Amino acid sequence: QVQLVESGGGLVQAGGSLRLSCAASGRTFSKYAMGWFRQAPGKEREFVASITWTGGDIYYQDSVKGRFTMSRDNAKNTVYLQMNSLKPEDTAVYYCAAKSYGLGSRRTDQYDYWGQGTQVTVSS
Repeated sequence: QVQLVESGGGLVQAGGSLRLSCAASGRTFSKYAMGWFRQAPGKEREFVASITWTGGDIYYQDSVKGRFTMSRDNAKNTVYLQMNSLKPEDTAVYYCAAKSYGLGSRRTDQYDYWGQGTQVTVSS
């Protein structure tokens, strides 16, 4: 079992930055690939970024490339999403998720555990 708790969301002006954190419980956290997803009102949950358990491979949705950076610290059981140059269209609830085996995935059904989400609101 892995429990995930996101934090760091909030209200920011366009062009600003936020850093999301996802703290995980469980001694096997380092063996999980991790993903960040987001869901805007009235829209489906969408992939943002993923990272392998080693941190060696990181993938991003095209719309966030060059602006968002995902990282992990296995010693702290935490993954991060640094978000720079935020845009109003980045407004959503952001979720982290854990995937038991292999690489990260863009598919929500590939993940085994989810956090409760943290709201990010970007004003224009």
